[in-house]
Amino acid sequence: MRALCWHGKEDIRCDRVPDPGIEHARDAIVKVSSTAICGSDLHLYDGYMPGMKSGDIMGHEFMGEVVEVGSENKRLKVGDRVVVPFTIICGECDQCKRGNFSVCERTNRNKDVADKVFGHTTAGLFGYTHLTGGYPGGQAEYVRVPYADVAPIKIPDGLSDEQVLFLSDIFPTGWQAAVQCDIEPTDTVAIWGAGPVGQMAIRSAILLGAKEVIAIDRLPERLSMARAGGATTINFEEESVVERLNEMTHGKGPEKCIDAVGLEAHATATIDSMYDRAKQALMLETDRPHVLREMMYVCRPAGTLSVPGVYGGLLDKVPFGMFMNKGLTMRTGQTHVNRWTDDLLHRIEEGQIDPSFVITHKVNLEDGPRMYKTFRDKEDGCVKVVMKP
Repeated sequence: MRALCWHGKEDIRCDRVPDPGIEHARDAIVKVSSTAICGSDLHLYDGYMPGMKSGDIMGHEFMGEVVEVGSENKRLKVGDRVVVPFTIICGECDQCKRGNFSVCERTNRNKDVADKVFGHTTAGLFGYTHLTGGYPGGQAEYVRVPYADVAPIKIPDGLSDEQVLFLSDIFPTGWQAAVQCDIEPTDTVAIWGAGPVGQMAIRSAILLGAKEVIAIDRLPERLSMARAGGATTINFEEESVVERLNEMTHGKGPEKCIDAVGLEAHATATIDSMYDRAKQALMLETDRPHVLREMMYVCRPAGTLSVPGVYGGLLDKVPFGMFMNKGLTMRTGQTHVNRWTDDLLHRIEEGQIDPSFVITHKVNLEDGPRMYKTFRDKEDGCVKVVMKP
């Protein structure tokens, strides 16, 4: 089959690889109908995530048709149309029973390595680093789905791929980011990053009743999309984010702040962002935490920081004394996708939201390598790329 494979920094190729097969009785094989490039994939493309191996199949946002099921899988049948969450879950461990699916205790097949790096393992993830299991991803024609009797979301007739594909990741990720803020009707919610997750967080915060949502980015296309979703916008290349947020909140700062950027913050005009670039170039720091510092500084005392943005390693010069003395709360984590999908699928069916609004490009799988560069460089206002195998 064809699949997009990682061969090193900025080197993604459409290769021919062996078809997947049933390896365990709970497995299923899914024929992919739609898959997408996620902002998290760019961290692999740019070489910032450790644990990648040449030939690894990319992608963790995908859906399709079940074409084979294992003998113990009684939940799915051939012909079912499913969205597959990016987190691989067993449904039986202590964390899964608590709904903490992204830290499932069983599905990371490289658990020993993850235990050493993170202190305790996280869940296995599709199409990501071997620190999270090294499972082949969904930017391919077919995918083996382990524990397929638990996580896949059955899709009812009448909904298009474009409407439901993002239940795999960015919609529940943006939703969880907003839910973690415990939004109240009097809250101003500031969201750094108006990419796909940021866009979903904007609409989620509005659905959850925020008084005002402010989106921070630099790309006109993203800022325009944010305004269309009901947000006020700040272009960080044209004005000071801190000064503008304080002005908009009468000097108090936003009550809730969301980091939808993660380790590759693109700010370049501030001293701390230049410091991060230099240290990263010298391999003295893994991530660029400009957004985290800015959120800690501007957030209202006793406020909440929610961090769906992915971080991979060690951060420098994070003002923890500021964080502690202001009494801030931070909530983080990969998304507990299946905690939210029943509710979000219902909201799509009811017409409360159509997640397809983020799609700006539809291409064939063979165009994937080119689209990685386009997505990373934002050469033509790219927000979300969907690929059809």
